[in-house]
Parts: sequence; C-alpha cells; structure tokens
Amino acid sequence: MQKLKSMNNSNKKRPGPSKPAADRKKSPSASKPAMAKRSQNRKPVVKKDSPNIPKPIKSDEIRLNKYIANSGACSRRDADIYIQSGNVKVNGIPVTEMGYKIKPGDVVNFDGATLMPERKEYFVLNKPKNFTTSLEELEHRNVSELIKGASTSNLFPVGRMDKNTTGLLMFTNDTDIIRKFGLPNQKSPKIYQVTLDKNLKFEDLEKINTGVTLDGHRLFVDDISYIENEPKNEIGIKLRTPNVKVVRAIFENFKYTVIKVDRVAFAGLTKKNLPRGNWRALTEQEIINIKNI
Repeated sequence: MQKLKSMNNSNKKRPGPSKPAADRKKSPSASKPAMAKRSQNRKPVVKKDSPNIPKPIKSDEIRLNKYIANSGACSRRDADIYIQSGNVKVNGIPVTEMGYKIKPGDVVNFDGATLMPERKEYFVLNKPKNFTTSLEELEHRNVSELIKGASTSNLFPVGRMDKNTTGLLMFTNDTDIIRKFGLPNQKSPKIYQVTLDKNLKFEDLEKINTGVTLDGHRLFVDDISYIENEPKNEIGIKLRTPNVKVVRAIFENFKYTVIKVDRVAFAGLTKKNLPRGNWRALTEQEIINIKNI
C-alpha cells in the first residue's frame, strides 16, 4: 500500500391432483385433448397459509421495547423491565407481553408519559485537539460543544476519543448504533495517520505489519505504510480495534514517541473536505452502510 487513501478505497408448478381412471375416457369426436377439456371445469385452487411458513414481518411495525428506547426514555433492557411490571400502555391498555409490536398510530404511554420517538439523525465531526468524549474529564472541553448546533436532539459520540486524538468522530441519537459500535467484538475498520518523533524504520514497519504483542495479547493490523510524498515519520495504519489508545501503544512498543494521531476514516466514513472542528450530516447511503456493518 502506497497511499493512505488507498486503504479507504426456482419455482416449479406442482402437478394437479390426478382424477380416477374412470374420468380418463377418450372421446374420438373431441377436438381438444381430454386434459385440456378437464382444465376448463377445474376450480381455482386457493392456497392456505401454511403454519410452517413464517409470515414476513411488516416493515412498519416495531418492537415495543425498541420504540421506548428510540424515544430516549431508557435502554431496551430497562424498557423490558417496565413492560413486565405493567408500567407501559398501548392505546390505553397495559401491555406486559415481551416482543409485542406496535403499529403506526399506536399511542404508547410509558410510566405515565406519552412517548414521541425522535427521528434518527447521524453526523460526523472532524474533531480538533483538546476536546474529549469523556464526561468525567471536567478539566477538558467536551466534544458536545462542537456538535450542539447540528440538531435539537440529544446526540452522543459513537465510541471514545481522548483530547489528544483528532479526526473523524460519529454522533447520533440512534441507541442501536451506539450500542453496536461500543461492543468489544465490533471490528469495523479504522484508518489513522500517525506522526512520530522520528522516521519509522522499515524493519519496524514490517514487524508491525506481521502483528504486535501488547500486554500479552496478539494484535494484528490490516495494513500499514509510509504516506506518499511525506517524511518517513508520517505513517498510515489501518486496524479494527475500537480502542484508540492501542494506536499509540503500537509505536511506543518500538520506542517511538507519538506526536499526533488523526483518524481519517471510520467504518467506511471519511472526513474528506470536512475542515477541522466542523461537522456534516451522513448521506442516506452512508446511513445504510453503517447499519449493515
């Protein structure tokens, strides 16, 4: 790999029931074959739904617990507890059935309040330095300041990013997406541009490319290369771990000091033409792509 951007780039008809032999008499005066004549008097067969064939789920129906979670009231797991305890009503009737689906027009009352689920929104931010996703680091400014003008909904960052790491960070109010990308086994690709204090030796690049052992765990990268037309201390690295700190740890393991880590791509999304500190909404195709990962 020479450039950082190159990392980014059978129905059969069933025979009808046969008739008794007595009905198969040949008629010499008949102008049409006997089978064709019988078909004129045959009644259409109406197929009944087979109990063994599952019916397709209507796309406009949604599970009650997901509806509640989408409203921002609580998580799906907590919604199940409220449903089981009888604190959820649909059209004024308490519902305690797990897996219950609601239809458009249904009115859901959750613990005394009528719910109005928010429209799902998705954004990417080109995060600058000195902003953090952590709510515990009060001494540093939070990334929420940079995205607050994007929507009136409560948007949350997808994954974590420390104050020193810059680049692409996704925001959404879709709890399913936040939960999916927060799982430890979530292996969506991420691409980083790393700046080191000195040139990366080719033999070290080769070693990293074959895998690195960190804290007793073997870590493999998808790709690593020098960035074309840049000094040898500018490195492009593609890997799937959700932990940004691992990027720094890889190079520190080879006695390099990491000056800068910039995420240029995440789960197929890029920050191309997006200035530092700015945000943009995801396109419809991008939303479909991240949901299918």
